[in-house]
Amino acid sequence: MKQAMCKRTISRGPGGRTLASAALALLLIITCSGRELTGREAGEGPRVLFIGNSLTYTHDLPSIVEAMAKAAGRKRLIHKSVVFGGFSLEDHWNRGDARRAIAEGEWDVVVLQQGPSALPESRRLLIEYARRFSREIRAAGARPAMYMVWPSTGRPGDFDAVSESYRLAAEAVDGMLFPAGEAWRAAWRRDPGLALYSPDGLHPTMAGAYLSALVIYGQLYEGPLAGPRGRLNSGPAKGFKIDLTAEQLEILRAAAREANDEFGRP
Repeated sequence: MKQAMCKRTISRGPGGRTLASAALALLLIITCSGRELTGREAGEGPRVLFIGNSLTYTHDLPSIVEAMAKAAGRKRLIHKSVVFGGFSLEDHWNRGDARRAIAEGEWDVVVLQQGPSALPESRRLLIEYARRFSREIRAAGARPAMYMVWPSTGRPGDFDAVSESYRLAAEAVDGMLFPAGEAWRAAWRRDPGLALYSPDGLHPTMAGAYLSALVIYGQLYEGPLAGPRGRLNSGPAKGFKIDLTAEQLEILRAAAREANDEFGRP
C-alpha cells in the first residue's frame, strides 16, 4: 500500500491564544499517519484521531503510543492528528478541520483535548464542545475520549479542578477518559523529583510525554506496557529517549496503572 503523506504547516498563531512561551506561539497542524486511512488490513490495531493543541503535539504523543505498541508486539496504532497551538475545542469546532477529519476517517476512537480548563467558564466550554463533537463522533461510528492534561506550574492548586473538568466532560459524552494529569500526580507521590514539566512550566518533558502515552496505551490496548523501556528504537518514535533509571521508568508505569485504575473510563 502506498505510504500516507505527513504534512506540517507552520505559521504565526492568533494573538493571545498561545499556551506558553513565544517560542511555542506557532500554529501547527499535523495530519499524519503511518499508512493511508482507507480500508482495514490484518494486523491493524485501533484507529485513533487526536484533536488538540501543543499538549498533544509536543514530542508527538500519538507516535509515542504507536511506537510503544510496536515495541510490545501489539497491533499497530493507526492515527491522525489535527492540532493547533493554543486551540480550545471551541476553536476546533469553528475552524472545521477536525469535524472534516472525523467524517472522513474510519475511526474507533476520537481523542479530544484542550487546555487545563480549571476555571468555571473553561469547564463549561469543554463540556459543551465535547458534546457537540461527540454527536459527530458517534455518527461516524467512533467513541469519544477525553485526554486529561494538567495545570501550569504557576497554578498547582488547580490539579483537582482540571481532573474534575475532564471527568465531567467524559461522563457527559459517555466517553473514555485518559487521566494523564492524575498519572503525573501519582508519579510525584512516588518520586517528587521527577521532571515532567519543561522549562516553560506547562508543556511536558520527554518523560512527561512518555507517562501520558503510557496512560493512553494502557486503555487503548487494555493493559500496561510490559517492562521498562527508556528508548523506543523502531517506528515513528525511533530514537525517542528519556534519561531515567529503570526504577524511575517503573514508577511511570505504576503511576499510569494507578491513574487508569482509579480515574480511567475505558
